[in-house]
Amino acid sequence: MPASPAIAARRKLDVFHPLCHKADMKDQPSPLRETDDEARKLARVLLRSARYAAIAVLDPETGFPFASRVLVATDIDGTPVILVSKLSAHTKALAKDPRASLLTGEPGKGDPLAYPRLTTQCLAEPVEPGNAIHERIRTRFLDRHSKAALYIDFPDFLFFRLKPKQASLNGGFGRAYLLDGNDLVIESAANEAIAAEAAETVRDLVERHPDIADALAIRLKAPESGPWRICGIDSSGFDMISGDFLLRYEFETLAVDADHICSNMSKVAYSIP
Repeated sequence: MPASPAIAARRKLDVFHPLCHKADMKDQPSPLRETDDEARKLARVLLRSARYAAIAVLDPETGFPFASRVLVATDIDGTPVILVSKLSAHTKALAKDPRASLLTGEPGKGDPLAYPRLTTQCLAEPVEPGNAIHERIRTRFLDRHSKAALYIDFPDFLFFRLKPKQASLNGGFGRAYLLDGNDLVIESAANEAIAAEAAETVRDLVERHPDIADALAIRLKAPESGPWRICGIDSSGFDMISGDFLLRYEFETLAVDADHICSNMSKVAYSIP
């Protein structure tokens, strides 16, 4: 005997009920891969090689996400740093709610979704002027963004440290990872000493090896865009810049002091491949 229309309709709907697929969903493999050292390294490079990024905050009046673009640098421990105007909408939002999301990773030719990108969820910490931390961040920011000297000391501009809490890495098709905030931070007792000696360290290194920037650029297959210069060092690696290009190199292990950094950089530049 054929089922009544009501029963038939109910049976048809049941096929699409979430509970009908609960067992099937359990059997599906997770789209996330286990986070390994290679994924952590890629995430750090994507974050530390960014000259700018998209930032998303929460609009204090509407509660809606608000996205904008900001210049990015990093503090000595790898924490991303932004310089913003107090008049901008995203600055006002961060003053009300420090939660923010930062998207880094440059697309190239073809499908932009085929290129690695990193979404970092952060808590924004304002950096007050007139102390050693502010001066350190100011110096590192200008080393990367020299044109910011035109406005960096205006009273209505301020720095935020964006402390990473967690991150989502898409390394390309089928390469998705979740990372802890600590995966992106350089935890080293040498950070303060390296920061204090950074300018002198780079100057001495270039005096000993005048061609080291060119040698590093060649060894790391940097784009041919003009002269390269070293624009930042830390215990985890170094940064180089040429025009609109920024290059990040990560050491295999953390350097313990400035001499160790110089030794690592010299090996990269001059060792036989």
